[in-house]
Amino acid sequence: MIQLTRLNGSRLAVNCDLIKYAEAAPDTVLTLITGEKLVVLEPCSEVSQRTLDYRAAVLRKAWPEASPALTAQSVNEADKCLSARKQGSQQQ
Repeated sequence: MIQLTRLNGSRLAVNCDLIKYAEAAPDTVLTLITGEKLVVLEPCSEVSQRTLDYRAAVLRKAWPEASPALTAQSVNEADKCLSARKQGSQQQ
């Protein structure tokens, strides 16, 4: 779940797996797969980043050996991390 802020300043936790899409109109409106709409202070880019960070944290917890690739700043960097790890395990 990601922490977001309602327009009135109250905090809420949103299950990011339920977000169907986010719109900037001009406030950020999240539409959930249930049809419910939430208006939050954070811009769409921040909602996306928090969702990516949350999912990466879940993967790091479930798959610790992939942690370096999950913290990579680019796809190429992630590929290098995974390739290096794979080569290291094949040499053992």
